[in-house]
Amino acid sequence: MNHDLNVLLVEDDDIDFMSIVRSFKKRKILNKITRAIDGVHALELLREETIAKPFIVLLDLQMPRMSGLEFLDTIRNDDMLNDMVIFVLTTSDNEQDIVKSYKKHVAGYFLKDRVSDQFLDVVDVLDGYWRILQLPKG
Repeated sequence: MNHDLNVLLVEDDDIDFMSIVRSFKKRKILNKITRAIDGVHALELLREETIAKPFIVLLDLQMPRMSGLEFLDTIRNDDMLNDMVIFVLTTSDNEQDIVKSYKKHVAGYFLKDRVSDQFLDVVDVLDGYWRILQLPKG
């Protein structure tokens, strides 16, 4: 993976957070991961420019205070933030959530329950994508 690429992980569940971090370590992906516990917290970090560019977002949909879909709506309507690369990583297999997410220009939609045993495969897909991905630095 491009080691200059930072990851904003928007995830309220501690166990899921640790699983994701552990999977990255198993694949020797050493990129900095910053955690936001929900959409409100993520927006605060982004608006304060706490996460150095370039970065991508891994977004859960099922969160308190501000759901992932509400976060996507807010981001895509913000001229300063609307060009972010966002991957959804969620338990929701609801077709409406999938359609709404892609209408908000997510780069990919992964189900946690499908990846629980195969999460390393998802990390491999993300790693391959990020190796060739070119993002603006500023």
